[in-house]
Formats: sequence, C-alpha cells, structure tokens
Amino acid sequence: MSKAYSKPTIADVAAAANVSVPTVSRVLNERYGVAPATAARVREVIKNLGYESNLAARSMRSSQTSVIGLIVPDMDHSYAIEVIKGVSRAVTGTEYDLIAMTTGRKDWQEQGRWEQQQVRRVNGSIVDGIILVAPSADGFRSDYPLVAVDPYRHSDALPAVIAANREGALSAMRYLMDLGHRRIGHVRGLPYLQSTERRQQGYEDALGGLDIALDMDLIVECDFTRAGGLAAGRRLLNLPAPPTAIFAANDDSAFGVMDAARELGMVIPRDLSVIGFDNVPDSITSDPALTTVDQAIKVMGEAAAKMLIQLMEGEPSSAQLVKIPTQLVIRDSCCRAAERGN
Repeated sequence: MSKAYSKPTIADVAAAANVSVPTVSRVLNERYGVAPATAARVREVIKNLGYESNLAARSMRSSQTSVIGLIVPDMDHSYAIEVIKGVSRAVTGTEYDLIAMTTGRKDWQEQGRWEQQQVRRVNGSIVDGIILVAPSADGFRSDYPLVAVDPYRHSDALPAVIAANREGALSAMRYLMDLGHRRIGHVRGLPYLQSTERRQQGYEDALGGLDIALDMDLIVECDFTRAGGLAAGRRLLNLPAPPTAIFAANDDSAFGVMDAARELGMVIPRDLSVIGFDNVPDSITSDPALTTVDQAIKVMGEAAAKMLIQLMEGEPSSAQLVKIPTQLVIRDSCCRAAERGN
C-alpha cells in the first residue's frame, strides 16, 4: 500500500536546514537578521523539499500575500481570456502572483452577490488586491485595493479601466453609413455595464447625425454570448423590414448574428453587413473575417494590473479612470448597401 504524500511544513524546512522556524519565516518574508549564508541554505532546502508557503499563513505573518486576485464572469469568453493575458503580462517579472476566480455563468444579480462575497472573503487574506472584470455589483466593501475593468454602468466608486466605447461605436456606425446603410440593427450588451450604455449611445448618436429616427425594434438585448447573438439575429432578421446591417456590441454576439443569417440562407456580406466590437482572435479566422472595433483588451488588462499594483504599494493612482482608445478594423463582413443582391 502506497504511503500518502504529505506536504512539507515550515518545521520540516527548519529541521532540514538546522535553523529555527522563526528564521525560516524571516527568510520567506525577506526580513533582516539572517546571515546571507544561512538564508541561502534555507532557500536551497525550500527548493529541494518543494515547500510552498500557505497564502493565508503568509498573510498572518507579514500582513501581505503578494498575490493579485482576478474575478471574471466567465472564462469561456474570448474577452475574459484576453484580459487575463494582459494582467499576466503586467504581473510577469514582478514579485506578485496571480489567482483567477470565475462566477461561472450565474444570473447577473446572483453574480453580483457572489462577487461581493468573494471580495469580502479573500481581499486582505488570500490576496492583497483584486481586479474585477465586468462586475455585476454596483458597490463593494473592502479596505484593500480594487480596480474594475468595464465597470457597472452607474458606478464611479472604483478606479477603472474602460475602452473608448462611444467613440468605437461611432466609428463602426459611420463606416456602415458610408457604405450606404440606413436601416441598421444593434445587438446591445448586458444592461448593467457602462460599455453597453456607451456603445448604444454611439449607435444612437450616429443615427442622429444623419437625422435617422431611432427605431427601438432594431435594438435587441443580448448577453454577449454567441447563443445570445443567434437569438438576437433571428429576431432582427425576421422583422417585416429587416436591417441591411447589424452592429453587435461584441464579437461573440456578432458571430451569433452571422449564424442566424446563414440559417436564413443569407450570404455575408452580400445580404447582410455585420460589425462586432472587441477584435478577439476568432474575428480574424471567422468566415468571412469579421470587421470589428479593436478595444485593445490585453492593454486594458495590463493597465488595470499596473493601476492595482500602484495602489497596493501605497502610491496614489495617477487617474481614477483610464480610457483605452479604440480602432476600427476593416475586414470582409461588410459591403456597400447598393451591392446587396435583393
């Protein structure tokens, strides 16, 4: 019968290095008072034994864990993955580690409660600060730093990183209008996010710029998923007077719109022009390649991590809100309205 493996303890390290437990603790926390040769011996033993300091215990000893928490709503979304890449890029080479947590597709009210619970549970014990990606909750209680990426629509309580959402939506709509489209549908995002509100504002402002009356039948809410985009696309394309183009609030929902068009035997862009928002990697390889608004998602994650680290190290943040510029990326999913085959 095989013997169960037990993790080495700080006492095991102390015994193997022939030092006291407090000496090991001082080495782990990089405190003064340990001779260089002794510290080197302790580190070698730690390496050989594979000892890993418990995060909660480390926090109790040193009042910090040097760990950043990242809360994302769903790791299935390309957006979340790109944010994580950006945060990881900022953390690499620093003294900080990264822990990611996900709500796992709860409804938005339950998700908000879970976010608040996690912040209370881990911030200051397991982690020294948290980045919240597209948080559902509109408020958090924490004595430790928090930074939001794409925050709640009515909240300005947290330092935050956002994209230039209205400007990006305007560029997408003006491009469609320059192609001759006037009846343009909009698949909007989750109702509690600032990005949803500002992208819809860009959509409406672009229509107003050409004195085109706002038709609420052309605006359909979606949950930022491909399945949600499919349902929204079906609804728009089955209207008595369907749109000739659709601006979707993110790339995943744009892919769903394209699926709905194909169900109806439509060819993109001949029969329907589609624009997304995000510029996730799949937008390049979709068929056809998706025209979209690049919001530099990795840059947003990186900026949020740098802002959080600055706050964790006791430095005042240079700005409460960081806005990342957007850029229209023209590919193959749009064409001139006059070129449509109907």
